Amino acid sequence: MARTDRPGLDTPRSSRRRLPQVGMPPDTFGRVAEGIARYMGTPMFLVWMTLICAAWLAWNSMAPEDMQFDPRNLNFTLLTLILSLQASYAAPLLLLADNRSADRDRVEFEADRQRAERNLADTEFLAREVASLRIAMRDVATRDFIRSELRSLMEEMEEARAEERADGANGSDANSSDASSSGASSRDVSGAGQSSRDDDLGADDLGKEDVTDR
Repeated sequence: MARTDRPGLDTPRSSRRRLPQVGMPPDTFGRVAEGIARYMGTPMFLVWMTLICAAWLAWNSMAPEDMQFDPRNLNFTLLTLILSLQASYAAPLLLLADNRSADRDRVEFEADRQRAERNLADTEFLAREVASLRIAMRDVATRDFIRSELRSLMEEMEEARAEERADGANGSDANSSDASSSGASSRDVSGAGQSSRDDDLGADDLGKEDVTDR
């Protein structure tokens, strides 16, 4: 039995391109189709199309028969063919432009989604950094804390100065009272000495008088 080189049923067939490829790149063709579709959707296109159809109908209706190229008695066959051809080409162009716009929207949506993910990641990173900074700043003296400590220290210094002034006033009062008491005691001592001397002198005088009497 002769062997054949035909592939088995489990081997997929290679795709064959039977139609010739257009030399225009797909991106360029898409831009051209999108530009045509955009122009067909403008008021200028409708105005020009209306003017051309009106001139066409007027010329082939009122011009001499030997100068008419699309006579009226043939129901404007050429104009009908041109409009049908335009409609047959306009629908694929509009669909191609719509697909291109959908692809562009999908790419923009994907870019926006990636940008949103990056922004979310950056926001979460910043939130973690802020939280870590807050935790680290708990042990660091802040401006308000330093102000409160300085204020309390100044109040303590003022209280200490007031106490020192009160102690100085009390000490001066005590010194003055001690001086007055010491002056009084010295006066008492001097008075007692004087009285004792007077007593001694009186006793001496009495002794002298007794001697003289004897």
